[in-house]
Amino acid sequence: MPAFEGLRSAKFRQAAFVYLHVALLYEAAAYAMWRRNLLPATSFGQPWLWLLLGACVALLIFFALLHWQNPWFAGVVWAVHSLRLPTLIRGAFFPESGAIIAPSFYLTAIVVVMINLWMLARAVWDL
Repeated sequence: MPAFEGLRSAKFRQAAFVYLHVALLYEAAAYAMWRRNLLPATSFGQPWLWLLLGACVALLIFFALLHWQNPWFAGVVWAVHSLRLPTLIRGAFFPESGAIIAPSFYLTAIVVVMINLWMLARAVWDL
């Protein structure tokens, strides 16, 4: 069984690092959107606070995937992360008239999210 455990560990490590890179991309995109005043106005606080909280959550998930390697946790991360798809599909294929953000932005995000979902699923179900 040691070879199996090494393979499982490698899959979780890969999923963790892919998740980290997706989180970096999302943080950078949110920062760029914030600097161009493209983030929607909310009553839930300043955008910099949400960027900071997002980075903290992303790091916690990264370290949990990397060290804990719990299939249930990774499955929950997969499920929550998949909830991004409807918004991305709407932006890529059904943009509202006068949309400020190009559909290619959403299409690229779909590709990135699908790669991340694949790596998470591989770690969870491809044991």
